[in-house]
Amino acid sequence: MKMRTSEYMVRETLISLKRHNWMSIASISTVAVSLFVLGIFMILVLNMNRMASFLESQVQISVYLKDDLSKEDIRGIGDDIRGLQGIDTVAFISRSDAEKRLRERLGEQAYLLDALGEENPLPDSYEVTVRDPSMVETAAKAIAEFSGVEQTKYGQDVVEHLFDITRLIRIFGLVLMLLLAGATLFIISNTIRLTVFARRKEVAIMKYVGATDWFIRWPFMLEGVVMGFAGGVIAAIALKLVYAAAAAKIYDTLAFFPLIPEQPFMTIIGMLIVISGMAIGALGSSISLKRFLKV
Repeated sequence: MKMRTSEYMVRETLISLKRHNWMSIASISTVAVSLFVLGIFMILVLNMNRMASFLESQVQISVYLKDDLSKEDIRGIGDDIRGLQGIDTVAFISRSDAEKRLRERLGEQAYLLDALGEENPLPDSYEVTVRDPSMVETAAKAIAEFSGVEQTKYGQDVVEHLFDITRLIRIFGLVLMLLLAGATLFIISNTIRLTVFARRKEVAIMKYVGATDWFIRWPFMLEGVVMGFAGGVIAAIALKLVYAAAAAKIYDTLAFFPLIPEQPFMTIIGMLIVISGMAIGALGSSISLKRFLKV
């Protein structure tokens, strides 16, 4: 595209936005609202995915050891576990530590353990986590075969249901974002179509005097990009403010909730929203103009 033509396209875009200022404001507002809703759901889906990953990471294997093992045998089992593929952490829990934990969990009912006297029926154990949650079952079965291991537990039924839930969360989130992206494109395209419809006579005249489709299309696409950019910036700022307020509220009430930290998360989301707004604006203008080019 020649420099003179480029200058013409930019000038026409600015003139059009100024001439149809109320229509431009309405379009930008629609773009901003649509992208804001899309951004809200994107943030929710990504945080749901983080929560699913957090829940999966909490799955651990409890490895209970036999009572007649020496310290060397116990250390050897720990080394064997660490040598397995995919093992992330291995922590030894002595029977005395296990008793302390149980007392803490029982709280006011900890006196029930006093009936045992000096005898501690809890075994020494290892707590094992894996890098990939899908490997829990395989690792647990492999560790159960080690000499000196009494049994392994990882809450088989609970883990299976947990994986099903997290899988549904991810699938639902992806489908929801795709549907909302399509809905946003539809809304913005129809909003821009109103702008194009108001200038249909101008388009027809340009076609009659020999202007090419792309010569006509470029100012409208640039106009869509500008409106998408403006709407995206407004939506990004609003999302940042809403997320900051929501995060502060959540941290006050649920301090340990695995919320994605505001930075750089919201900067990335803001950039995605602005870029999406520009892309959807250009695509929406192109789609809306297509029928008016058939003169």
